[in-house]
Amino acid sequence: MQCLAQPPECASVDVVDAQRILLVDDEPAITESLAFALSRAGFETRAARTLAEANAALASSAFDLVVLDLTLPDGFGLDWLRALRARSRLPVIILSSHDDATDHIVGLEVGADDYVDKPFSPREVAARARAVLRRTAGAGGPAAAEGPSLAIDLGARAVTALGASLALSKTEFDLLAVLSQSPGHVFDRDALLERVWGSVAVTERSVDAFIKTLRRKLADAGLPPETIETVRGVGYRLSRDVVQARGGSAA
Repeated sequence: MQCLAQPPECASVDVVDAQRILLVDDEPAITESLAFALSRAGFETRAARTLAEANAALASSAFDLVVLDLTLPDGFGLDWLRALRARSRLPVIILSSHDDATDHIVGLEVGADDYVDKPFSPREVAARARAVLRRTAGAGGPAAAEGPSLAIDLGARAVTALGASLALSKTEFDLLAVLSQSPGHVFDRDALLERVWGSVAVTERSVDAFIKTLRRKLADAGLPPETIETVRGVGYRLSRDVVQARGGSAA
């Protein structure tokens, strides 16, 4: 295998037809640690320290995924992503030192496939890269287990998908818990805002962004895309076929 990044940004690994990842970040320590972890996971990598270098790399080579920092010397990563989305569905994972929820929401709405806060574990980014590529390539998840595919213990605030524990943030769990109380029932955004966020001032766009991240995690766990269904112009509902909720209260 030929590694696109130059040492020490890349470690050699024997892989045939490895998927290629473009790392867009102006900090060499970050691109080097990511390149090492990603090459150990079987990926080829190439580093770009500016958005101009990223554009040149995409123009000259094919990539399967971009890992994108938001703050680059020659521009803002979200503006670059917005322009990319006008012409391509190339998967993108955002890296950012901005931990504000608004930045996450905007990034997902612009078209990011995942969002990782700095500081991070390079191995976690490699795992997320595999998950994003599996999802965007349409690869099937694990076979469905007998019985409910999604089990929610409201009292213990625990979720399992296809028998495996699923890690959710507090807001993601609260949102799933509300939907699970009436599988098949359509909750409009106002109802979800009231029951999940209460008096906290957020917009309907927050609901959409958290639904998107929740769907991603469910899909990564092997559940079908229709686990959370969109009812156009109304809201969202949880499929009756996959969920079992027990104990406690969602509100």
